[in-house]
Amino acid sequence: MFDLSPSDIEAIALSLKVGLWSVICSLPIAFALAYVLARTNFLLKPIITGLILLPLVLPPVVVGYMLLLSFGRTGFIGQLLEQWFGITVIFKWTGAAIASAVMGLPLMVIGIRISIESVDRRLEMAARTLGAGRWRTFFTVTLPLSFPGVLAGTILSFARSVGEFGATITFVSNIPGETRTLPLAIHTLLQMPNGDADALRLSLVSVVIALVGIVGSEILNRRLPKTANPDHA
Repeated sequence: MFDLSPSDIEAIALSLKVGLWSVICSLPIAFALAYVLARTNFLLKPIITGLILLPLVLPPVVVGYMLLLSFGRTGFIGQLLEQWFGITVIFKWTGAAIASAVMGLPLMVIGIRISIESVDRRLEMAARTLGAGRWRTFFTVTLPLSFPGVLAGTILSFARSVGEFGATITFVSNIPGETRTLPLAIHTLLQMPNGDADALRLSLVSVVIALVGIVGSEILNRRLPKTANPDHA
């Protein structure tokens, strides 16, 4: 059942590569957004939250089309990248990583925001009272206590990135060896005569990757209240 062909292995490896780079690039942005949402109140907060979560409810093809308009060679961002740095992401694996990062960002922000909100503010206040500055308090109290939730959100976002299909195929197409990730490989096999068995094999691999991500995220989330709230100690 799991006798994978070279093309199958190539698609799996590319998916893992895309997923890894998507979370590496989106983690700083997600953490900053989550921290602002968790610790501040401002007039446009509901709108900002809605924009961050929008990829969860929009059809992925719409997200992919918006990325195409923005990062394509005629798009504003795409033109700047090409003119200033000689970089193009359209029809490349880097474009697939961008699409995956956008689709996985809301899950990462949600997980990190919950973890930061779970940190007992009294511990931070105690650290400040004992002379710790804002940044020292953040790195010695807030970040360590929220770390399980940060890791859980990152893992969940990675699993979502590996399974991304609609935005990817719309933005960077389905190119073997370049943008044909695991979901796109499954889609390709389903279009081929007698490709059902191979598609099933890759689907099972996809299920395993997603399940590992979900279970890992759940285990870390269960640790969060015990770590962040001293009442559970």
